[in-house]
Amino acid sequence: MGLPVLIMGKSGSGKSTSLRNFKKGEIGIIRVLDKPFPFRNDLDSIVTDQYSKVCDILAKAKAETLVIDDAGYLITNQFMRGHSTASAGNGVFQFYNKVGDSFWKLLEFIMKKLPNNKIVYILMHEDKNEEGDIKPKTIGKMLDEKVCVEGMFTICLRSGVKNGKYVFYTNTTDHDVSKTPMGMFEEETIDNDLKMVNETIREYYNLGENNDEKH
Repeated sequence: MGLPVLIMGKSGSGKSTSLRNFKKGEIGIIRVLDKPFPFRNDLDSIVTDQYSKVCDILAKAKAETLVIDDAGYLITNQFMRGHSTASAGNGVFQFYNKVGDSFWKLLEFIMKKLPNNKIVYILMHEDKNEEGDIKPKTIGKMLDEKVCVEGMFTICLRSGVKNGKYVFYTNTTDHDVSKTPMGMFEEETIDNDLKMVNETIREYYNLGENNDEKH
C-alpha cells in the first residue's frame, strides 16, 4: 500500500517551501492551485483540481515520491463549484456527503491502490475548532466528525516558525495533531526540508527508491 503523509500549517508557514531541496526528476508534483512556488526551481508539475485526474496521475507516475500541493483546495473548489446549485434539505446533505466522500476516497486510493514504495505528501492549510484543536482545514462536518482526516495518517507534520526559523513539528506541542512513529525523529522540531523528511521515512520503513527514471 502507498503511504500518505500529512503536512499542514498556516499560509506562509513553509509547506510549499519545504520542497526546495528536491531536484528535477526526484519528485512528482500535483498543484491544485495554479500558482508559482515560493522559491526558484525547475521542478516539473501538473495542475489539476479534479479527483479523477489526481488519482490517474498518482497511479501512472514513475516518481516514487509524490506531492499534492494545496490539497485542501480539492475540497474547497468542489464545494464552491457545487454549493449554489445544491437543492434545499436532503440535497444539501447529499452534496456535503459527496464533498467529504471524494477526499476520503482519494486517501483510500493512495493507501490501497498505490505500491508500497510510493509516498504521497498531502499539503493542507490548518484550522482551529471551537475546542482549540488544530487540524487540517476542511469543509463541513463530514470529514471532521465522521472520518477524522488526520486519523488516516501515521505521519502528520505541522509547519511553523520557531526562533525565526521555519520548522516542522514532529509531535503535538499543545492542541495540534502532529505525530510521527516512535524513533523516526529524535527532536520535537526539525528543519522544514521535505527531502530530508522523505529520506528519513524511507530509511525508517525500508522503502527503496529508484532515482534512475522519473515521471
